[in-house]
Amino acid sequence: MNSIIDRDLKHIWHPCSQMKDYRTFPPLIVNKAYGSFIELESGHRIIDAISSWWCKSLGHNHPRLKTALYAQLDRFEHVIFANSTHEVIVQLSEKLARLCSGLDKVFYASEGSCAVEIALKMALHAQKIKGFSARNQFTALQNGYHGETFMALGLSDLGLYRRPYESQLIQPKFIHNLPYVSSRNDLLWQDCSSVWPAIEKQLEKQAPKLAAIIIEPIVQGAGGMLIYSQDFLRRLRIWTQNQGIYLIADEIMTGLGRTGLALACEHAQIQPNFICLSKGLTSGWLPMSAVLTHHEIYDLFYADYFQEKNFLHSHTFSGNALAAAIALECLSILEEETIYNKVQEKEPILKKLMEEVANATEKLTNIRALGAIVAADLILTEKEKKQRVGYQIFQEAVKMGAWLRPLGNTLYWLPPLNIEIETLETLKNITIRSIKKCL
Repeated sequence: MNSIIDRDLKHIWHPCSQMKDYRTFPPLIVNKAYGSFIELESGHRIIDAISSWWCKSLGHNHPRLKTALYAQLDRFEHVIFANSTHEVIVQLSEKLARLCSGLDKVFYASEGSCAVEIALKMALHAQKIKGFSARNQFTALQNGYHGETFMALGLSDLGLYRRPYESQLIQPKFIHNLPYVSSRNDLLWQDCSSVWPAIEKQLEKQAPKLAAIIIEPIVQGAGGMLIYSQDFLRRLRIWTQNQGIYLIADEIMTGLGRTGLALACEHAQIQPNFICLSKGLTSGWLPMSAVLTHHEIYDLFYADYFQEKNFLHSHTFSGNALAAAIALECLSILEEETIYNKVQEKEPILKKLMEEVANATEKLTNIRALGAIVAADLILTEKEKKQRVGYQIFQEAVKMGAWLRPLGNTLYWLPPLNIEIETLETLKNITIRSIKKCL
């Protein structure tokens, strides 16, 4: 029992895994990572096609982020953020406050799920302070995913994750029949008036009791990289404003360039009441999340202590200085290297490459793309659907040099925003060969 793998499997319970799978597909031993690549102990190099769970927006081992980390490390690593501040966190907050006009208040935590919980608590608490105690429920969208903590999971419409805990979870009536699109060229992207009345009827039934609606704006990640109409999001925002219901935008995956804009909400030109950020905020270097909101929410809680309007959510690592230094540098890189524009330029390239995979294999359907996201569904027989073909393709892709971890039978590429085109070409070829090997 001396190998790293043996020692790993003796003690470690890996995330989002059936541990029995590791008997036949053991964990990969990482030696180093750089740019868009992960290098294993064996020297085998693998393209990080999913940005290590969508967080490595600037790739691995970015030199400027490393420099920022070291510079802050020489000063201090973390100090309690209640009753303290420092220059780096102030600068970061100023930058974040400029992301969405009017959302100029920032509350920090660590993981994305924590940011979601904070936004939900703020929305519920704010409605109560305003005297609307009956507004104590939430709703969300079909196929949505918001994290693994209890309120976040309760508002996630993914049965595989929900079912073991169903009896203890929030039981929202998810909004169904969303206007899904394959790209911004679809007619529904610009105008979803044909489906909106039916959706509005669903919303009206819940309206009197709703504190807030939470959404993944434009792209739903874990639900299958599904893209929906920006016009739907625009109409939903108008509706929530008219009803006095808060809108929470979970931009944990979509935020900071993934869809080609700083925020996915910009596609619909809306301002939600809350924006949750994480993942790309530090380009995956350290855990950090943030909730952005506006002064109207902030002012509701601004009172004398004994009025009990305090938002007392405490998070040990809130405002972590090392994470803040990296996040600040990350935002600077996104601006200075015009990453958002480069993502927009890559969008048609990614879609074309996935279409080439579909043509070469004849095993993909429903290709959809936006920004640095492209996805497609495997065409499978009923028998094949029971054989975890997506997982088999993942294993073959690793052997050939790509980390292509699927979402069930949905294959997708969500690479670092600054990935080279020639690396994408290599990824295309590996995807073709992997599919052909398994099907």
